[in-house]
Amino acid sequence: MRAMVLKQPAPVESSPLTLEEVPEPQPGPGEIVIAISVCGVCRTDLHLVEGELAPVRERVIPGHQVVGRVLRRGRAAERFPEGARVGVTWLHRTCGGCTHCREGRENLCRAASFTGWHHDGGYADAIRVPEAFAYPIPEIFDDVDAAPLLCAGVIGFRALRRSGIAPGGRLGLYGFGSSAHIALQLARHWDCEVFVCTRGDEHRQLARRLGARWTGGAQEAPPEPLDAAILFAPAGELVPSALRALRPGGTLACAGIYMSAVPDLSYAEHLFEERSLTSVTAHTRRDAEQLLALAAEIPLRPETTRFPLERANEALQQLKRDQINGSAVLTLGVA
Repeated sequence: MRAMVLKQPAPVESSPLTLEEVPEPQPGPGEIVIAISVCGVCRTDLHLVEGELAPVRERVIPGHQVVGRVLRRGRAAERFPEGARVGVTWLHRTCGGCTHCREGRENLCRAASFTGWHHDGGYADAIRVPEAFAYPIPEIFDDVDAAPLLCAGVIGFRALRRSGIAPGGRLGLYGFGSSAHIALQLARHWDCEVFVCTRGDEHRQLARRLGARWTGGAQEAPPEPLDAAILFAPAGELVPSALRALRPGGTLACAGIYMSAVPDLSYAEHLFEERSLTSVTAHTRRDAEQLLALAAEIPLRPETTRFPLERANEALQQLKRDQINGSAVLTLGVA
């Protein structure tokens, strides 16, 4: 089968992913093999390709926003019939028995492993995953629209909950890529007023089209104090200004897996009056299930730009240059 393989992290401008023929995966007990139709392109993939996310294997196939159909089932894999349409997310497997898993916080499991990092991912014709970590895709979504929901959507959803935003509240979004443009739609569904701080006029135009009340530059102060904010950009230098924009009691949730250094914070200016700073770490299966159900109810519609599999390097290059409006999606089994 075809796959875009990363042998060694390097600047994405050097096109470090190479198109290769690799053996098709075979399912083990409780596993399924999925014939992939599409795979979303995530900023986490970019961090992996460029080495900001430290490699854990000599070579790996990136990608973790996968939609496809069950091709084969391993022994005791009975959850999905062959041909069923399913999705795959970043969370590949957890231990199921530690304190975090028992408490419903499996995203914090110390033995967790992740798709496209510890295990080969979706920049390929097929993928092998535990059936317990695959998800049925609501019929209302086609494959391309479903793909960004499986990470950008799930992380945006968890970030909204971690921020503590309430229906009707004032929410700030810092950075406006794939996850933020989905989080904005979720927040508008909850009647929140959304204020978007981001570089790039095209991103600000999309934010306004999706219902943002106000848009401004990345460091620009929103016109009103925020009840909550989410930092999607991997830019630690934005943390002080985002905290400063919060009302007393507000929370800033940092949603990235990687972030540049955070500058020194002033307790009085940035944290006093019970302002909170928190992070988002991966997601749980329950997050993915709830997000897919909510997205179908709205219904949520991601903005997508398609690339064929062999142009994965180009998709990541455009992502790095902030030239993707919404979400990039690699197409394999769809036109």
